[in-house]
Amino acid sequence: MPFVDYYEILGVNKNATEEDIKKAYRKLARKLHPDVNPNDKEANKKFQQINEANEVLSDPAKKKKYDQYGENWEHGEEYEKAKQARGRSANTGGQQFSGGFEGEDFSDFFGSMFGGSTGGGRSRQTKFRGQDFNSELQLTVRDAFTTQARIVTINGKNIRITIPAGVENGQTIKLKGYGGKGVNGGPDGDLYITFSIANDAQFKRAGNDLYTTVNLELFTAVLGGEITVDTMDGKIKLKIKPATQNGTKTRVKEKGFPVYKKEGQYGDLYVTYQIQIPTNLTDKQKELFVQLAALSQ
Repeated sequence: MPFVDYYEILGVNKNATEEDIKKAYRKLARKLHPDVNPNDKEANKKFQQINEANEVLSDPAKKKKYDQYGENWEHGEEYEKAKQARGRSANTGGQQFSGGFEGEDFSDFFGSMFGGSTGGGRSRQTKFRGQDFNSELQLTVRDAFTTQARIVTINGKNIRITIPAGVENGQTIKLKGYGGKGVNGGPDGDLYITFSIANDAQFKRAGNDLYTTVNLELFTAVLGGEITVDTMDGKIKLKIKPATQNGTKTRVKEKGFPVYKKEGQYGDLYVTYQIQIPTNLTDKQKELFVQLAALSQ
């Protein structure tokens, strides 16, 4: 078998530190991972090569043997021991050792030299964690107000998830084990879902609080009264004090947004009154306003 240069495979020189080797391996592993290149035989072959190279160079004891024998490392220390052992066997009536490793698969020798497999089997390969997946899920403010059951499709696979009420814009949740498949018995990767929550035309959200603006008739603002106001989960009635000014803000406790993963807890709702000036007044109404203005002087 031709000499395999593990340093060249990982793209590092012989003076590379353990951290350099680790970084090079991770970079190549992400690029060549079977989940990223499912139908690329050449990429899969290179992926196995970098695994083998990493297993040697990341282990100080194995790396030392590799560095010691260089191009002839496969005929080094273990070769000498095997030759001596077979020579002793010949002296006791066993088969004479002829020398060399003609016909022996490189990975078989790699396994026997470094403790991978025995009896000529394939070498033990490094377990590799599956790739993490990232996805974005669009929601409205009203969607986020209640617990949602959704199905997301990742790499052609449908995954049913439950989104707790109160999730925030930009928040990311992790679904353990829903990423790419592990290699050689390694653990599966994780799935990270980031939520993108669109603004609502009626309600503005700030943390767990909601803000809304409602129109208030002039006469109600002056004389006081009662109005009906929309909330995220229904309607409520609010009392209006006489002489309420434009822009007045009132707080309605626990009518805001649900607190994430805290059952029964809500923020507050802040209502701002916007007083409406009447238009298209009749002559009689105009006359009454004139009289009212005169009385105010």
